[in-house]
Amino acid sequence: MKSNSFKPFISKCFFFSLLFTVPLLLLLSRNNSVILIVVPVNKTPPQSSSTGGEKIDDLKIRPGYNTYESYIQKQLNKTLNPGLRKIWKTRDWDRKIKVFIKFFNDLKQRNLLFNESKALSIGARMGQEVEAMKQIGVSDSIGMDLVPSLPLVVAGDFHKQPFMNETFDFEFSNVFDHALYPHKFVGEIERTLKPDGVCVLHVALSHRADKYSANDLYSVEPLKKLFKRSELIHVQTVDGFGLDTEVVFRKKK
Repeated sequence: MKSNSFKPFISKCFFFSLLFTVPLLLLLSRNNSVILIVVPVNKTPPQSSSTGGEKIDDLKIRPGYNTYESYIQKQLNKTLNPGLRKIWKTRDWDRKIKVFIKFFNDLKQRNLLFNESKALSIGARMGQEVEAMKQIGVSDSIGMDLVPSLPLVVAGDFHKQPFMNETFDFEFSNVFDHALYPHKFVGEIERTLKPDGVCVLHVALSHRADKYSANDLYSVEPLKKLFKRSELIHVQTVDGFGLDTEVVFRKKK
């Protein structure tokens, strides 16, 4: 009798151990080596509001994400797509670097980015943005994405950056539309930016972004409300791989 009652207990222990195991372990093959990727996942379910309690007009969260894990998995479906990764590393590599060099040189001419800046590119994928900054003299730059691409890109979730407070002088991102929690996306930028630091976002306002996007932005106004510790200093149109607007904020001292 004691043995029979013990088996269900063991089964329950095994089930709960699986339930609390790290939710996402992926193997990525690169340069004939195997990298173990551990992506920390916040199990908080998606909120109905775009900002976690405050509804903002002109910013809509797309439906369909029952868990944060399902949201992360959808993002990884794109990031880990072998065909896309091959394109990003080959055909798109030089073309994107040339465009980003032009973007970042323009920011340097406007005294928003400097050679001595400590810079972060959020959602950098293969790291073209980082390589472009290094080529124009911003040597202390790094990228962050769910899937690392070393040495240019480290692993991290933009809803909870793996960096200390006030680490960077400059942060760039063209993946705001992929944020399921825009208030956390912006909050992490403001947390990790130094006072007087600059954040540059490339966003799509005139058309809807791709199927992997988690939100739709219809004007700059929601960004002005989300950046509570920063001031808007510049808006202009750009041609940035499907994104049409550049928005620049400076963190208040």
